[in-house]
Amino acid sequence: MSQSLHPMLNIAIKAARAAGAIINRGSQDLDILKVTHKGPNDFVSEVDQRAEAAIIETLLGAYPGHAILAEESGREHGAKHSEFVWIIDPLDGTTNFLHGFPVYAVSIALAWRGVVQQAVVYDPNRNDLFYASRGRGAFLNDKRLRVGKRTRLADSLIGTGFPFRKGDNFQRYLKMLEVIMPACAGVRRPGAAALDLCYVAAGWYDGFFETGLQPWDMAAGTLIITEAGGLVGNFSGEADFLYQRELVAGSPKIYGQLVALLAPFSRVIKADEAGEAPAGQAAEPAADAATAAWAAGIAAAPATAGPAGPADPQHPAAPVAAAERERKPVRIRRTEAAPAADGPRGARSPQGEGGGRPRTGGKPAPGRPLPAKR
Repeated sequence: MSQSLHPMLNIAIKAARAAGAIINRGSQDLDILKVTHKGPNDFVSEVDQRAEAAIIETLLGAYPGHAILAEESGREHGAKHSEFVWIIDPLDGTTNFLHGFPVYAVSIALAWRGVVQQAVVYDPNRNDLFYASRGRGAFLNDKRLRVGKRTRLADSLIGTGFPFRKGDNFQRYLKMLEVIMPACAGVRRPGAAALDLCYVAAGWYDGFFETGLQPWDMAAGTLIITEAGGLVGNFSGEADFLYQRELVAGSPKIYGQLVALLAPFSRVIKADEAGEAPAGQAAEPAADAATAAWAAGIAAAPATAGPAGPADPQHPAAPVAAAERERKPVRIRRTEAAPAADGPRGARSPQGEGGGRPRTGGKPAPGRPLPAKR
């Protein structure tokens, strides 16, 4: 298998398997693992840390000039300003792992100028390896992946993740479920977003949605979905989901139906952080700092890098730019609405004398011909 893969993907697979071996050994001694709390209901174990160290050692051993964005260590390792950024979650589903619930995975993605190019998600319990290279398709082990063929949301199985951190707006999430659950065949929540996304790519889920996700939760899985023929975006259907902390994914038909239902809930995390969170409570400061570091790592990317590029005004680190972007459509609509008002013929208006031909290119409307010279 590995002989025909991209060299960088091969290195990512090697790193993921090394981490998986550490995770499998740790799963045999859960009672003696050292576990610390990053926050309420947010755990990190020594297995997370050892797995991440093994991944970073493997990646930087092959590509010492690349940057690293990892869940546990942030950007401590690797080059700081490389256009190549490895986005790592050494153990997605730590809570499942600590309870012996066998749904967790290693997630590794490589982004170049802000666009994910290589992706690996490894499930050490089942020895399932999901992987993709941009433009070369997505695979589970040696089998090509394609998203599901269902076209009706009513027939579809949808994956999600529940808010679990202190300060998350659980009532708003219940409202989302009130909209989604009656519209589909069922909703599932195993608890590891990286695997959930791969299940969409494999056609086991028809769609997926969640809020509060970080880049390392979804970078690899979203490339695997798109290479399997699916679509990913934020709740409004925009492609800057890596910064929005919200994600919807699915086969093309189901994706569109999910976006139509979830659009009213778009940017709920930002709304909470802007003033709806409990007073005096920071909303995941460490996670936000890591997301800002991820943006800093791709700051040199050109504007053509795509919607996930660093110039995206929706990035959490640029609230002023985001506000300006939100006001632009209002100004445009007002400008376009002005010509619709009909006035009496000959009245002065920006459309010219007759009121029927709008000015273009800043040129004045044509006037009457000059009278002939006497």
